[in-house]
Amino acid sequence: METLKFKTNINCGGCIAKVTPALNETVGEGNWLVDTSVPEKILTVKAETISNSIIKRVESVGFRIEKV
Repeated sequence: METLKFKTNINCGGCIAKVTPALNETVGEGNWLVDTSVPEKILTVKAETISNSIIKRVESVGFRIEKV
């Protein structure tokens, strides 16, 4: 399993609630975390999934995301 980090604009509890179903479906519940306390709003993912799949899923629910 690999740890991937992404810079996002997921910046509040409401945003996390909106992206939760997509991330849980893509990488599994408990395999991701968004740090909203830093300006970059870092999404950390532990997954075997290719980062492009994660990027597409997060973008599909309306958020910006880029690999760090």
